[in-house]
Amino acid sequence: MRYRPSPEEVTERAARIRVLLLDVDGVLTDGGILLHPDGEESKVFNVRDGLGIRLLQRAGIEVGFISGRSSRVVARRAEDLGIGLVVQGTLYKLPAYEEIIAKRGLTDRDVAYVGDDIVDIPILRRVGLAVATAGAVPAVASYCHVITDRDGGRGAVREVCELILQAQGRWEEMAGPFLGTG
Repeated sequence: MRYRPSPEEVTERAARIRVLLLDVDGVLTDGGILLHPDGEESKVFNVRDGLGIRLLQRAGIEVGFISGRSSRVVARRAEDLGIGLVVQGTLYKLPAYEEIIAKRGLTDRDVAYVGDDIVDIPILRRVGLAVATAGAVPAVASYCHVITDRDGGRGAVREVCELILQAQGRWEEMAGPFLGTG
């Protein structure tokens, strides 16, 4: 990961996170969409990202999606991961973000957001931990505290999940049973 402030400041920011919000296309996927003749679409999700999300949830951190597009595939992936916080079809994402934090009694500092394109910038400007994927458009990176080593759909979200869990001292507790250390 590349850090815009110091790694210590990023760790401090990550230690406060209570909710992780994710863009979908270009973050949970590589941004590609396969359109089928019947009008349905396909997307490829990374199972390692899914496990990272599950570990965060086990640690009590809520995860949600805010996507500019609407897709039944995204709703299905959210259902598979037990994610109830899903906002789709909103190109202007900031009002959805503001509603989410207001309903949960959160402040901007409590939220991490991962994005990859200019529609994500209004939220990235606000959150306590702003993250861009490695393949994000250049304009996005200048608003972020962290840039992942991996591209969207290739494990970028897993990197963020591990960062948050490590910063909160929960990595061993959450991953230990699988690593044989907990």
